[in-house]
Amino acid sequence: MSPGVRKVALTAHVASSVGWFGAVAAFLALAVAGLASGDPEAARAAYLAMELTGWFVIVPLSLLSLITGVVQALGTQWGLFRHYWVLVKFVITALATAVLLVHMRPVSHLAERAGSGAHGSLQVQVLADAGAAAVVLLVAIGLSVFKPRGLTRRGWRALQRPDRAGTARTTTPEP
Repeated sequence: MSPGVRKVALTAHVASSVGWFGAVAAFLALAVAGLASGDPEAARAAYLAMELTGWFVIVPLSLLSLITGVVQALGTQWGLFRHYWVLVKFVITALATAVLLVHMRPVSHLAERAGSGAHGSLQVQVLADAGAAAVVLLVAIGLSVFKPRGLTRRGWRALQRPDRAGTARTTTPEP
């Protein structure tokens, strides 16, 4: 990628990833409000807001984060399968997106039935899932910031291939 395209792709990736984390934090706050509220109407409002936030903010941002992450990996020197931190971050993002899609079903169920009776275990599950999502996303953010060293086998093979000057590469690419 050209430097300009790379910066646009990186900006889109960072914005979608940070937005995803922020939306999950708001979702977590709504889950706490829904569980802690003694008012059935307030709980219903929290679960309706969670459903809307989930489907119209969190799901699109997770998909955008996944897509832009793959674009970044394939369009830069990092590659998708060269460095363990990139590969682990990709797996985390893909699994988190898949789990999110499954997780939205109980949220929709709560939104449909909120205020009609006790859903204590489901409310706790949604709260725990939101908390776990925040932790998982923090791990992905940490991987992006710290970029722990470590090449995959494919990364090592790429280093051993001669460059255009005919010499083997001896260092890993810089960020």
